[in-house]
Amino acid sequence: MDEKSYTKPHKLLLNNRRTGTISGVTDVISFDISEVLLETEQGMLTIKGADLHVNRLTLEKGEIDIEGRIDSLAYSEVTDYHKMGASLLGRLFK
Repeated sequence: MDEKSYTKPHKLLLNNRRTGTISGVTDVISFDISEVLLETEQGMLTIKGADLHVNRLTLEKGEIDIEGRIDSLAYSEVTDYHKMGASLLGRLFK
């Protein structure tokens, strides 16, 4: 397995499934009260839950603070997300 070199360290700190601090964030794709989708140094991160709020976002430092009931955290490859988005747009405009 090849190790990639990352520009920013990626760290996820979760406290009692209520608050989370994430570093190594390169972009916020979308967020609402039930899902936050982030692009990180380690791939796409989907956070699902209820009453989710972004308390602090500092893209210059690559950090985000999230609050709410966090039910799941899932990583996927960035390329998978872009392929999925393209196919969705392709289906919408057919």
